[in-house]
Amino acid sequence: MTSSSATRQTGFLQRAFTAVIQWFDSDHTPGGADKMRAEEDKVDWVRCIPFIILHAGCLGVIWVGWSWFAVWAAVALYFLRMFAVTGIYHRYFSHKTYHTSRAGQLFLALWGATTVQRGGLWWAYHHRHHHQHSDHEEDAHSPHIHGFLWSHIGWITSRRNFPTDYSKVKDLAKYPELVWLNRFDTVVPAVFATAIYFLGVALERFAPGLGTNGPQMLIWGFFISTTALFHGTACINSMAHLMGKRRYNTTDDSRNSFILAIICLGEGWHNNHHRYQSCTRNGFYWWEIDPTYYGLKLLSWTGLIWGLKPVPQSILDEGMRAEHAASVAAAQKAAVIHEHSPFKKVVPAAAALAMATVNTSSAVAPKKADGPAVQRDVTEQTNPSPAKPQQPNPPVI
Repeated sequence: MTSSSATRQTGFLQRAFTAVIQWFDSDHTPGGADKMRAEEDKVDWVRCIPFIILHAGCLGVIWVGWSWFAVWAAVALYFLRMFAVTGIYHRYFSHKTYHTSRAGQLFLALWGATTVQRGGLWWAYHHRHHHQHSDHEEDAHSPHIHGFLWSHIGWITSRRNFPTDYSKVKDLAKYPELVWLNRFDTVVPAVFATAIYFLGVALERFAPGLGTNGPQMLIWGFFISTTALFHGTACINSMAHLMGKRRYNTTDDSRNSFILAIICLGEGWHNNHHRYQSCTRNGFYWWEIDPTYYGLKLLSWTGLIWGLKPVPQSILDEGMRAEHAASVAAAQKAAVIHEHSPFKKVVPAAAALAMATVNTSSAVAPKKADGPAVQRDVTEQTNPSPAKPQQPNPPVI
């Protein structure tokens, strides 16, 4: 074996050993996090092992079979944890669009950790970085820069995207309990999977009529549900910048998609979100379904969270003006097509009537638009949480 071959083999073994340690301690970065972030952007095959195990676990259904209880449990756990991704990791940890107490924050972090999408601080760091560089060279998961597959799953397997840059989440990193959960991000998923297994064991013994057991609940409630959850979330990275319509003229190619809004509980209104990220809801208008916002509204009635941030009226007005302009453009295009259509003799007044109807619509008076809240550090735009009336925050431990 030549010296160069021996060096490459040693380097591979060192990287593999580091990757294995990081499964248990995600802050283990020999040489420093900055050095790892400066590495070449490529797939680290050892990092792929957890994803392979997760997907291979779904094949266990061949041996454990199915029951209605296990299937519906998988569906319920998908949506409960999708809400944790969208309502907690995204709209709280990444954007601070509402407030909670320190105890409430810890509860939300534990809930979010069951999604098996690493720690809340890592998630928030990468998402804030995405907003600062969306669809530009530094964007870690832009489908326009890196391609569909890389934006969907490949970027997560790259060593350079593994460390958490705590300097970008200073508002969260000041809480030791959040840093601990972020560092040991496999603890909660392991406990969660174990709890699902023993729930199945208990149901087999005390409710045999449900037809389920421990292994079946583990496969459906953890492996299948978590795999679907991962790909549902990843669709926002890979597809929400490719499919759908653009209402707002943002500096990226973010789009609004009803289909993605259903799959991801409101996250499909991605162009809205990239226009103004600081509000709690992504579906800016009543007809844009946003289940995450509805859930957060319900939580606010319990007192767990409060201070949900609304969409500024100027942003809503801007969107309506854009919709009006799009309608006019569509009518004009239809009129041109009609002019050269053989149906012109059959319906000679249709295009003219449509144009007259559109043009008589009252225009909204232009207002000074709120800034996009996109190219700024989120930690700078979030003010300290106001004290909740009649419910002071618990003392800092």
